[in-house]
Amino acid sequence: MKVKPYSTYEELQAYIENQFDYLQMQDDNLQIGFSKRTLQRDIKEIRNVFGIDIEYSKSQKGYFISQNENENMNFQRMMEAFDMFNSLNLAQDLTPFIHLEKRRPQGTENLYGLLHAIKNRLQIKFNYQKFWEEELSQRFVEPYALKEFKNRWYIMAKDSKDNNIKSFALDRLTNLEITNQTYQYPDNYSIEQSYRYCFGIISPNDEEPQDIILSFDPFQGKYIKTLPLHNTQQVLVDNDEEMKIKLKLCLTHDLVMELLSFGDNMKVIEPKSLADQIKQAHEKAYRQY
Repeated sequence: MKVKPYSTYEELQAYIENQFDYLQMQDDNLQIGFSKRTLQRDIKEIRNVFGIDIEYSKSQKGYFISQNENENMNFQRMMEAFDMFNSLNLAQDLTPFIHLEKRRPQGTENLYGLLHAIKNRLQIKFNYQKFWEEELSQRFVEPYALKEFKNRWYIMAKDSKDNNIKSFALDRLTNLEITNQTYQYPDNYSIEQSYRYCFGIISPNDEEPQDIILSFDPFQGKYIKTLPLHNTQQVLVDNDEEMKIKLKLCLTHDLVMELLSFGDNMKVIEPKSLADQIKQAHEKAYRQY
């Protein structure tokens, strides 16, 4: 898509026919028809099912995917999932080749209903169980967005109890009820802006982001380069002795937990307050032994 963003009908037809030959080797009973009429039908289906708009450019004489930055991220994630599903589906015997993680987050059965409520601006009710509280609490909220963090899903919503926007983990949410009461999305709120300098799911609560400098050993540094900790990450030093990066983030609990996971492969250079916090946590862990 990046190499050649515009494709003619003839190029799309040639690609489909090539893919058809490959798929027919897997299933010789497979029948696929392709024409300009079916292409227009498929474009509508792609828009309805995946939310991806495919348009035709007269100036470029080709079809292209029209999307903004956020839609592009969703599209890339969807294509990754589709590639994985397609690979699994075509494999005859997965056991010797693919070993999937056996754990999966709870609560994902509510994803479709929550998306419906968000898209149609419908208020929802549910029971919520905090890990540190024994009793369930009923919540009546305005759902704004879904957010993923470390294989867990969260619903970002305004709680009617105190009118604060909070995150609710789907694995602690039960008895979901989608009401017919609508709401108005606040004009002055943006999920993206609220979490712009936040690592994880915990809201920074108006805390100002800070410049964070971390030093990794060269081996760990290779992982940090290929999977950055955050989109603010900048590489300052990269040599045989260390890989030093700079981040601009709020100092939340999620960030501290992530940094602790690197153990002795990482050192906090700045700010001192974060370095002291990491040091104290490691000392406390050491004293347990």
